[in-house]
Amino acid sequence: MQTIKASEFKAKCLHLMDLVNQTNEEIIITKNGKPVSRLVPYKVKRESLFGMHQGKINSGDNDLYSTGEEWDVER
Repeated sequence: MQTIKASEFKAKCLHLMDLVNQTNEEIIITKNGKPVSRLVPYKVKRESLFGMHQGKINSGDNDLYSTGEEWDVER
């Protein structure tokens, strides 16, 4: 983890953004020797695998749990 003064960060901002993106390491920005902010790489949150295909798969049969047999209760 690298630290940098705010004045230096201001002068090199775009370069530092590219550097953080390439190295995946954060930079702590200081003002008067005290940490005030940090520059971190942006990470895309992945979708959960659970329910990912919901609404995309169609069976063509509305009754997914049917055995095709008629029960006495249904007569």
